[in-house]
Amino acid sequence: MQHEITRKHDLLRPNGTLSEAGFARSLLLDYDRSAIKANKFRIKEWDYYLIANREFAVALTIADNSYMGLDSISFIDFRKPWQHTKSPMRLFPMGHTHMPETSETGYTESFCKNHFLSFRKEKDRRFLKFHMDHFYDHKTLDGEITLEDHGGDSMVIATPFVEDPLAFYYNQKINCMAAKGYVNLGDQSYIFRPEESFGVLDWGRGVWTYKNTWYWGSSSGLLDGVPFGFNIGCGFGDDSEATENMLFYGHKAHKLSRVTFNIPTLNGVDNYLEPWFFTSDDDRFKMIFHPIIDRAAKTNLGILCSDQHQVFGLYTGRVVLDDGTVLTIKDFLGFAEKVFNKW
Repeated sequence: MQHEITRKHDLLRPNGTLSEAGFARSLLLDYDRSAIKANKFRIKEWDYYLIANREFAVALTIADNSYMGLDSISFIDFRKPWQHTKSPMRLFPMGHTHMPETSETGYTESFCKNHFLSFRKEKDRRFLKFHMDHFYDHKTLDGEITLEDHGGDSMVIATPFVEDPLAFYYNQKINCMAAKGYVNLGDQSYIFRPEESFGVLDWGRGVWTYKNTWYWGSSSGLLDGVPFGFNIGCGFGDDSEATENMLFYGHKAHKLSRVTFNIPTLNGVDNYLEPWFFTSDDDRFKMIFHPIIDRAAKTNLGILCSDQHQVFGLYTGRVVLDDGTVLTIKDFLGFAEKVFNKW
């Protein structure tokens, strides 16, 4: 069952529970932080941007997770391959980051002593600026990127949690935003050109349960000159009403059912750098994924634990649009990840 949300209303009922579970093609449900009835320490709000081409990528995050804030920059060079991530934390922001209650307008900003990140939405553009001292090997990283907000369909999901009626996951993914700009790492410049570089926004607000695992995959680019991408995911919350699986072709969404992430194992352990396989129960998504690099991070502080594997690579296979059109995909850049958290 794939329940589509089609009318605009509040995300939460007066008692703090999710008013309607399902998917949408735009941000129809109105998020209001003050309407949350759960423990305020459980609120999580984040904006994540990934901008990539076939040679390199940058990932930017501003998160206010109530008891812990996070400002993160990752730079990935697919040619070497090589990556570095730096993620300064802020203690107990408790909403004072003032994350916007919609992705459609406003500012998301974090300014600290040795770094800053600024995300600004104006009309049909998103302006990203960032700077971090001593990012890698005493080198400073900074950059400015403009994304074209095409105004087409996006993936929006409102998901409850069986374990806690006051927990919810409200998320939007905007794929295939043409990117123009630069990243400077020391004296080396990396240029993003809109004919070959694309961004994705992961905008999320919610109240999570303490322990969870999710799977997420995404890709954006041009397929024979037409903007094409997809968002796939599973494992997080109660998705019985709808999944977050969508194709995007010419900025129009095509809804998929369930997609299975088949990660290879070696001696019972996930082997992330061997080929992955993806299948769907509606036979509309079949892919093999050849990894290039695993952007892995692991933290274990007892009650707080995170094991993240964001693997970048190339997708090859076929997809089927809503009207039955079959598209053949070959060596399409994207990522697939598995993340386990206790926090």
